[in-house]
Amino acid sequence: MAYTTIDDPGLYFNTVLYTSNNGSSPRTISGVGFQPDWVWVKNRDSSDFNHVAADVVRGLNTFNSPDTTGAELTNHAAGFISSANSDGFVITAGSSNLSNYDSGSNKQVAWCWKAGGSASSNSDGDITSSVSVDQTPGFSIVTYTASSTATDTVGHGLGAKPGWIVVKERNGTNNWCVALPDTLGNNEVLQLNLSNNIFAGSAGFNDTVNTGTTSSVFVSGSGAGNLTGASGQNYVAYCFVEKQGFSKFSKYTGNGSTDGPFIYCGFKPAWVMVKRLSGTTQGWYMWDNRRNGFNPDNFNLEANDTATEDDGNRRIDLLSNGFKWRSSDTIVNNSGTEYALMAFAESPQVNSNGVPNNAE
Repeated sequence: MAYTTIDDPGLYFNTVLYTSNNGSSPRTISGVGFQPDWVWVKNRDSSDFNHVAADVVRGLNTFNSPDTTGAELTNHAAGFISSANSDGFVITAGSSNLSNYDSGSNKQVAWCWKAGGSASSNSDGDITSSVSVDQTPGFSIVTYTASSTATDTVGHGLGAKPGWIVVKERNGTNNWCVALPDTLGNNEVLQLNLSNNIFAGSAGFNDTVNTGTTSSVFVSGSGAGNLTGASGQNYVAYCFVEKQGFSKFSKYTGNGSTDGPFIYCGFKPAWVMVKRLSGTTQGWYMWDNRRNGFNPDNFNLEANDTATEDDGNRRIDLLSNGFKWRSSDTIVNNSGTEYALMAFAESPQVNSNGVPNNAE
């Protein structure tokens, strides 16, 4: 069985739901259970609004949209997060009535992660980075400016090798770049804002993203237009270490049956993201334990698209030790096709004293 040092995963990751209040400002969103350091919000009812993701290192009033290539925006007319507190965050409306965070009377979801609060300087790599890190849940937020050298090593502060790295150019319009070291091939990456399959080459990270990523650094790419290391460009990176009983970054193979594959995680998932890796291109689909609230859950959103919440055929069964597909939908369960998965826990299968939690 999987043992964990995190008996209450809700101290480090949580999903909160709220209903928009037509841009009333300021507005406090509570129920997170901790002071969030990375907040990702999506309007569930309207495709007019982008995903928005803000973090404490850049300032929560600054965000990028995971579904676009756009440069980061600060104190934007479409609203922003003005501050965070011990149980949530505060939304401030901009000058526009069209707010990504709070518009009309639409349903919203906010996925919240805890890192280490204010950033500190990190000199583990060739270049100095600013890092907010909490090694307990294995999460760090990193900002850095790429040098003019061939590649840079960038300190992430985690003390263990990350299993999931997401990078976005802050002051440019390149794609988001995703690495899953030791899950994908040594020079294979994905792009969060696109449905494209794996691509190989140095346009993303360095060609040795697996061997070059260590317990202290990851290796950026280089050259004009590079997604993680173009000279003089500023970047933000979200780095995660797989923690037993709390997080899982891996892949699985579909069987094409409504009695789909079971994926062992060592915990009951609170959040799952899945990406098809080959064949017909498909997006990045996300489920959580709040929006539907019962099994099997079929409420999903697509990270690379502004589409409204879908309650179709992609049914996921969130179990005490992982999840199982109750669908033959090829987006998540095509026979013989591999899928990347990223997941965070609601509750560990076994607590830190070695005692199994009650299965549901």
